[in-house]
Amino acid sequence: MKKIFTIAVLLLIASNMLQAKTQPVRYHLLMDRNWKFFLGDDKNASTSDFNDNAWRSLDLPHDWSIEGEFKKDAPTGGGGGYLPTGIGWYRKQFTLPTSVRGKQVSIQFDGVYMNSEVWINNHYLGKRPNGYISFNYDLTPYLIPGKNIIAVRVDNSAQPNSRWYSGSGIYRHVWLNITNPVHVAQWGTYIITPNADSSSATVNVKTTIVNDGTTAENATLISTIYDENGHAVANAKIPVSLTTKVSDVFEQQIRVASPALWSVNAPHLYTMHSVIKSGKKTIDDFQSTFGIRKLEYSAINGFLLNGKRIKMNGVCLHHDGGCVGAAVPIKIWETRLKLLKDMGCNAIRTSHNPVAPEVLDLCDKMGFLVMDEAFDAWESGKVKNDYHLYFDEWSQIDLADQIHRDRNHPSIVLWSAGNEIPDQTSDKGVELLKGLLATFHKEDPTRPVTTANDDIAADSNSTKLAFMDAEDIVGYNYVDRWHERRELYYSIDRYDHPNWKMIGTESESLRNPPAYSLGTDLNTVRPNYVAGMVRSELLWKYVAVHDYVIGDFMWTGIDYLGEARWPGKGASSGEIDMTNRPKDGYYFYQSQWTDKPVLHLLPHWNWKGREGQIIPVLAYTNCDTVELFVNGKSYGIKMQEFPRQGNSGKWNKYAKPEVNMTTADLHLTWDVAYQSGTIKAVGRKNGKQVIVEEIQTAGSPYALRISTDSSRVNADGKDVALVYIDVVDDKGNVVPDADNLINFKVTGNGKLQGIDNGNQRDDDAFNLPSRKAFNGHVYAVIQAGNKPGDIQLSVESDGLKPASLTITTQKDNSPVLAFEDLK
Repeated sequence: MKKIFTIAVLLLIASNMLQAKTQPVRYHLLMDRNWKFFLGDDKNASTSDFNDNAWRSLDLPHDWSIEGEFKKDAPTGGGGGYLPTGIGWYRKQFTLPTSVRGKQVSIQFDGVYMNSEVWINNHYLGKRPNGYISFNYDLTPYLIPGKNIIAVRVDNSAQPNSRWYSGSGIYRHVWLNITNPVHVAQWGTYIITPNADSSSATVNVKTTIVNDGTTAENATLISTIYDENGHAVANAKIPVSLTTKVSDVFEQQIRVASPALWSVNAPHLYTMHSVIKSGKKTIDDFQSTFGIRKLEYSAINGFLLNGKRIKMNGVCLHHDGGCVGAAVPIKIWETRLKLLKDMGCNAIRTSHNPVAPEVLDLCDKMGFLVMDEAFDAWESGKVKNDYHLYFDEWSQIDLADQIHRDRNHPSIVLWSAGNEIPDQTSDKGVELLKGLLATFHKEDPTRPVTTANDDIAADSNSTKLAFMDAEDIVGYNYVDRWHERRELYYSIDRYDHPNWKMIGTESESLRNPPAYSLGTDLNTVRPNYVAGMVRSELLWKYVAVHDYVIGDFMWTGIDYLGEARWPGKGASSGEIDMTNRPKDGYYFYQSQWTDKPVLHLLPHWNWKGREGQIIPVLAYTNCDTVELFVNGKSYGIKMQEFPRQGNSGKWNKYAKPEVNMTTADLHLTWDVAYQSGTIKAVGRKNGKQVIVEEIQTAGSPYALRISTDSSRVNADGKDVALVYIDVVDDKGNVVPDADNLINFKVTGNGKLQGIDNGNQRDDDAFNLPSRKAFNGHVYAVIQAGNKPGDIQLSVESDGLKPASLTITTQKDNSPVLAFEDLK
């Protein structure tokens, strides 16, 4: 018996030693679960003894505005998408284990819209007006053994305060950071690669280390770089000496041999472990992701990445996720960015604010070039209660926080200090710009700064020349807006200011009609889809062949909420709608921005009552020739070439087969006498067939067809499955004009987070269990619960064959730790 007891004791000691050995020295814990929420105001809600039992229980991120109804008289107006705002409170109770005693504890908010105020155990921590900035507070002095109470008041009641949908609440993640007293500061590394090519790279890192302890510390900082396979490739050591209650910056230079460079096509990433050792004991291990790449900007050659010229084929993106509002699951961003990547887009402008950190992480991993934008207003506002009320007091603080948070992202290649700033037309604005530039250049001298200027050639109150001269890169919003610039674009300023570096910060995207129409008169054909591409095509032809133009950012990549007129709730300027469905313009850019064969036909071929009428059929393609067939009859071959090739080698000889162009447009058109059936296009390159596209006339609605991007999701309360429902005929063809009402039923371990159909004039609330189809489609977001199991989704519509699917929720194996995992 004594022997058994001795063995048990030894095993317990060994287990405790192993646990102590493997216990992290730093925790970054997700603090999203089990919050209490109240929509309204209560002056006593900040106190620890406040009774919140009647409040709603929920998990973050949370956007209360998207849960409301669209109302024409909403205080937000069209800017905010006619959704409700107001004041809300959040509270969370948590108990820290004894293992945390003596540690530094801080709370990090990735984004709270807006005017957030935070308390811990009756102590007021502070206020942040900016709804898009990430911030943190030190909780250490105020924590107590046992129950701790954190309270957050969010005030989005002063309206209007935005020109687009903002959302309301703690709509991004919250984290609890736990460290030893001596630790790397929040966003405490700054990593740059001043020299980088395929043979070697120099990595410079500045590490800010804090000593919050009561004794001085002599330690060692070991910075080790790991590649994507987890192999250590280089390191550097430096002694660290800190007195109490101070911080200091320590600089190191590390050489990496034969680095894998970060690029848009091969976005290789490295991880730096910043380890602080006191003797043999590790007291901190801070990890930073970065990429090794070289950026160059030229007034002649535009933008060069790793020595190669790259045109920024960009889009502007607002921060909402459609029917989920501002609290966007990462799956939706993954889906949208994959779609944009497949379109040939390689650049994103964060319009007009800092985005969620995980969006930048995705841009790093997927190879996007990012213009990271700070503000939509400085001292002069655009709407009554926007950021101009806070600019003087908060802009420098917010800007420094944005730069410190974001500057290690290799995807970020350019900063924007603001969008269409009214101050651009005044002398005061020049001084404001210089103040912001000073902060950008101090905190990150490796990237240039621009602003998105919309009045460069306005007839009155045009942008000050001194304003543009001060910018590192001159940004143009709608370069073709004024007078002769509709044809001459950048060339006027190129002649007058040959040293300017120029970029299209915002330009007209290809305009897609919400739904195809031939007009209301059945005797006359007036199509609404034949002219919206001309302006975009002409601009692209200029940008594509002029190297000095760094690139262009189209407005916008994806439809968004807000900036609307009733009964609309959002803008339809995107090349992808809010249900993640590409529009026609998507294929135009894909045909110009990618090398893979592209052939897209429009419109649909359901025009009952229009038999015999002449209907234009269009194609976006990068094929040399396309032949169109209607029910097997050829309507002729159309040919295009851009850029056109000149002679090669000698007169009248060409490097590729000559194309006898039938148009200088970047789309092809046939005039076709309508008859139901099938239209088919055959695309050829260099005489060889490479792609075929068909559209069939659909019959009457017969059934619902359901599909999802994810048949398995993580049981973490956050993961989602994106579900697509089509109204189809008896042969499986989508009925393009179907608008049947579709009812949803969800059971099991999940819930219906939102439904949409892409119609910006449909003002039904997103959280209702039914939706009319639009263009034959409906979309739903299904959120997993916290336990493994199944989710059953069924959809039905009167007179149509129903459909259903099962989604499995599986154990969450994510490396991200939640506060509840802390032992």
